[in-house]
Amino acid sequence: MKLGFIGTGKIASSVITGICSSKISFTKILISPRNKDIASSLKKKFKKISIAKDNQEIVDNCNWVFLSVTPLVGEKIIKDLKFKSNQTIISFISTITLSELKKAIKVKAKIVRAIPLPPISLKKGPVPICPPNKKVKDFFNKIGTTIEIENEKSSINFWTTSGMMAPFYELLRVMTDWLVKRGIKRDNAQKYITSLFLALSEDAVANSKKDLKYLVKESQTPKGLNEQGVRDLTKLGFYKKLEKTLNGIHKRLNK
Repeated sequence: MKLGFIGTGKIASSVITGICSSKISFTKILISPRNKDIASSLKKKFKKISIAKDNQEIVDNCNWVFLSVTPLVGEKIIKDLKFKSNQTIISFISTITLSELKKAIKVKAKIVRAIPLPPISLKKGPVPICPPNKKVKDFFNKIGTTIEIENEKSSINFWTTSGMMAPFYELLRVMTDWLVKRGIKRDNAQKYITSLFLALSEDAVANSKKDLKYLVKESQTPKGLNEQGVRDLTKLGFYKKLEKTLNGIHKRLNK
């Protein structure tokens, strides 16, 4: 099986890295020359990667084509590419719907939308896909955890929460900087904060059958530090503003 990637940004690079370090069987990965530095780096790192002269060469030579460009670029280029009906096309583009993709692609190819995130390079993290597709599900299960979504409207909710990746890292940065300002060496501060949140995430996954409200309550003690943390952030409107931010992203996607 030959895989092709149109777009070589952060997400494409992460997916390619995950594929090349997994047990996925493929003969070749053809990538677009759009981002020369990333494309050259991937080619140098992995033997089965080649750089195409243009996007049409990828479409002409690959069984599966991954669309990993920004919405604006996608709207410009997809309609001019000549796809084949026997291809599987997987789109990582957040705001182009299945119906819009079908209209732009023109032929009756298998089209699936997917939401991979950078940790997929480590073969970790969820990958929502819509509509359900067994081959695509099995593929992503080898480099992450596939979540099948029947209704495209529901998939918008997953796209929305994926917009919390950078805010999460910003939260880690603020807490790390807070420690540094109080005399902690940056290496130790960052190691502590990232390890703390990794452990908390793993604990949440291990207790995933329980409502998260249980973990919130369990981690607090009367007049303790965590009780104060939740109380003060609630008073500041932190959680309501978080929900408001999610609503804003959702509104943008739900066009």
